[in-house]
Amino acid sequence: MKTEIINLNHVWAKYNKDPILEDINLTIYEGDFVGLIGPNGGGKTTLFKLLLGLIKPYQGTVRILGNTVSKGRRYIGYVPQLLELDREFPVSVAEVVRMGRLGKRRLLQPYTAKDEMILNRTLEQVEMLELRDRPIAELSGGQRQRVYIARALASEPRILLLDEPTASVDPQRQSNIYELLKELNQFITVIMISHDIGAISTYVKTVGCLNHRLFFHGDPPLSRETIEQTYQCPVDLIAHGVPHRVLSSHDCPLYYHE
Repeated sequence: MKTEIINLNHVWAKYNKDPILEDINLTIYEGDFVGLIGPNGGGKTTLFKLLLGLIKPYQGTVRILGNTVSKGRRYIGYVPQLLELDREFPVSVAEVVRMGRLGKRRLLQPYTAKDEMILNRTLEQVEMLELRDRPIAELSGGQRQRVYIARALASEPRILLLDEPTASVDPQRQSNIYELLKELNQFITVIMISHDIGAISTYVKTVGCLNHRLFFHGDPPLSRETIEQTYQCPVDLIAHGVPHRVLSSHDCPLYYHE
């Protein structure tokens, strides 16, 4: 029997007075690789905030490995969207990844040999060990994303949350990130927000289509009907081979490469 990692039971969440998530029921099991798609403002990031304990549901329950969020979130590693950084900020790759160990230490406790071992191991996992002393500002977008994944892995999580992991990555490097996540999924549960439907169809094991309500939760591939139900507008499918991609984040109509 598979271990239940995350369970949301009739969860509602809102900002101010506006509901963002409506009656969400979701169970994720150990070893799953979940891809979440949906329009901007549909609640994908809100779902992550619930799992991280940044907001609380006003109705329903969220459990992580059978625990409340306050206890269960220590099992989560989080990789936010890749943002531009201050190129003058003097921080190395190793220093960034070392931040992932902060939650494993008491306040002001020095880093240990174990911390360094885990730092090097995670950098090796993402194939960045040889650049451990390089200033992070000198790295490409794809390399920096690997470093941020290593920082999340340094906390020794059982669940990895990624918000648009390839949004600012060169298209030629995107498949490398997805292949890395596929390898990590051999020993960690992965949940990814993405507008890249090609990645959702190709790499993940389970798909969630979220637009305030969870319209679909099952195995890929995605059908045109599922996507239209999620985005609540017509979808034009344009055949250009792979990768598949949502071309526009604007309001309807939505265009989708196939």
